Amino acid sequence: MKKVWVGTSWKMNKPLSEAQAWCEALAYLLPPVLHEAVQPFVIPPFTAIQPVTRWLAEQQLPCLTGGQNMHEAESGAWTGEISASMLLEAGASLVELGHSERRASFNESDGAINRKVHTALRHGLRPLICIGDSAEEKAWGVSPETVIRQAKIALHGLTASEAQRCLLAWEPIWAIGAGGTPAAPEEAGAMHRLLRIALQEKYGAQAGARIPLLYGGSVNLQNAAPLLQQADIDGLFIGRAAWDAAGYCRIVQSVVQDFILKAL
Repeated sequence: MKKVWVGTSWKMNKPLSEAQAWCEALAYLLPPVLHEAVQPFVIPPFTAIQPVTRWLAEQQLPCLTGGQNMHEAESGAWTGEISASMLLEAGASLVELGHSERRASFNESDGAINRKVHTALRHGLRPLICIGDSAEEKAWGVSPETVIRQAKIALHGLTASEAQRCLLAWEPIWAIGAGGTPAAPEEAGAMHRLLRIALQEKYGAQAGARIPLLYGGSVNLQNAAPLLQQADIDGLFIGRAAWDAAGYCRIVQSVVQDFILKAL
């Protein structure tokens, strides 16, 4: 069975005291519900990557950590930015790239995201590439074109082997945030199927099938397992429902009991 990716990004939340409390709760709650088919991950703020990575390692939890962004340059006069080597030194193994908030608020272009993907892979970081359509694009009926375009540009210039090191997370903009409405499992499954077909056309049937596709957008305890029951959804990128360690572990437990064990 393929690994089922289940993770969360804290965005600009959780100073060190709260980050440590989350890790301590996770160390108590996660082991009893975890299954070897689940790959947990957490993406804290930059200031918490190193201590969170250390705390998780001390508790022997197989939970990966990542950064929420990264500059495309190796180093230089980029005040306030973080490089790939800095993320690695802090203990990160993943880097989140292209989130809709970064695209909208910080004017990140598809081309810039592609350059960051190349830099991340060059340093051994695994890019988690966020792609998503707006409510307007959904209303206009161009969501598939938007999402596939973003994916193709983000992966431009990568070999099949390099592309398989990436994670793609469809996060429809209309579904994320406190007021978001999650995509129905069948709707998410249909979009992921279109993405899978595009990836297989680009990299071949086998390689395209090995690129993990995650869904993110108001994931919760009720829809986690139904989303994963869709053939081309390989994991979940959870928002505020996982900011509480108990909430995250309840979702992991649901994934294990209601999806993984039933699929075996």
